[in-house]
Amino acid sequence: MNKTNPGVALVTGASSGIGYATAKALQKAGFRVFGTSRRAAAERSDGVTMLICDVTDDASVAKLVDDVLAEAGRIDLLVNNAGIGLVGGAEESSTAQAQALFDVNVFGVLRVTNAVLPTMRRQAQGRIINMSSILGLIPSPYNAIYSASKHAIEGYSESLDHELRTWGIRVALVEPAYTNTAFEENKTKPDQPLSIYESVRSRTETFMMKSVKEGDAPELVAETVLKAARAAVPNRRNPAGKLARRVRMLRRFVPETAFDKSLRKQAGLPV
Repeated sequence: MNKTNPGVALVTGASSGIGYATAKALQKAGFRVFGTSRRAAAERSDGVTMLICDVTDDASVAKLVDDVLAEAGRIDLLVNNAGIGLVGGAEESSTAQAQALFDVNVFGVLRVTNAVLPTMRRQAQGRIINMSSILGLIPSPYNAIYSASKHAIEGYSESLDHELRTWGIRVALVEPAYTNTAFEENKTKPDQPLSIYESVRSRTETFMMKSVKEGDAPELVAETVLKAARAAVPNRRNPAGKLARRVRMLRRFVPETAFDKSLRKQAGLPV
């Protein structure tokens, strides 16, 4: 993988939003790009080849990687972007619902990564970029399960990066803040809602939708992915946008009690 021939990229969840913008940015930068969607996608004229893949299904993931290798012969860059959201009190979701979210956001990343790694090891090079979130750095009331999935991806990615350097493979995280994407289409409602949480949950949902609408463009996140993909020595964590960088800085340097009070105030909770 070099600047004149960056290689072959695979982007999961590339039918819309951040994944779509990322696939386009990589293709424009010279990558041969394969994107995935859960259902058959309309044919695109931007040079991105779309394939069907359900990241919760081992056979579907294995077929995806086989299909890419049959067409391109290699995979130099994997962007694990597929994911779903969930807004609600932690108590409002059944264990089954939490497991379903983790099956996409965490185990989906593990499935695709494990399927790609044998090829990257044979190549003695590769780059894996996992889409995290600022909610993988901070607590987030009424996003506990989603936030937990992103915290899991943070720990997994940092550990995996140390394991894979021997084979010339590096792992990096991209951490967006609020991004102007189809929030409603990727958000799950709690499956056992409780009236005691309803008012705050509703307020949190309204705040998040407003923040998403006013958030960064997906192209800004895509630029961060591209930078991490091209870097000779990638940063392990790559915040995308001013808000993400500010939150990361505050989390590192603001005293815990002050950060706690600020977070509760912003969430509309008693300080």
